[in-house]
Amino acid sequence: MELTKRQKQILQIVKDHAPITGEKIADMLNLTRATLRPDLAILTMAGFLDARPRVGYFYTGKTGSQLLTEKIKKIKVHDFQSVPVVIQESASVYDAITTMFLEDVGTLFIVDKHSKLAGVVSRKDLLRASIGQKDLDNIPVNIIMTRMPNIAVCYRDDHLIDVARRLIERQIDAMPVVKKVNDNGFEVIGRVTKTNITRALVDLAVDELI
Repeated sequence: MELTKRQKQILQIVKDHAPITGEKIADMLNLTRATLRPDLAILTMAGFLDARPRVGYFYTGKTGSQLLTEKIKKIKVHDFQSVPVVIQESASVYDAITTMFLEDVGTLFIVDKHSKLAGVVSRKDLLRASIGQKDLDNIPVNIIMTRMPNIAVCYRDDHLIDVARRLIERQIDAMPVVKKVNDNGFEVIGRVTKTNITRALVDLAVDELI
């Protein structure tokens, strides 16, 4: 976030005189309280200042990079998750390739007849399975998928930064967002991909520029 000259002056005044009321800051800058109010609101919402009723404003001592880091750590999976692409484990490898192409995704989540998560297939899995094979219609996708419990999953209230770390550690492109069901299985309710995480970073950058 790029501060204006007046906002930088306000920060310096608060650093030197905290706690200080908005009226006193306005007097020191020869401005009206109404003129100053938007700047104080921006600095408070951005985290540079802390406002306490009947006391005044305090400087938090945090830099712009520290505030950005705090924002990143607060982002939850449900803020940026997308719709999962799911197929039945009885589907063929040909069906999986077709679905992946039509949906333009890099990972498919495989479910059993009870709609519980059973496995995952990636582009690499399908490419490897199709090399040298002529009859992909007769090869069930459950033959080549990574099976539970060897699948990394996340929940909608997990922090996005933690999911990003796990994607990097496991060298995978996507992770299913799941919800536990009664018999210890998982229902797939979303997905988190590297694209979702990139979108979160872009949105944060745009917010900082506004």
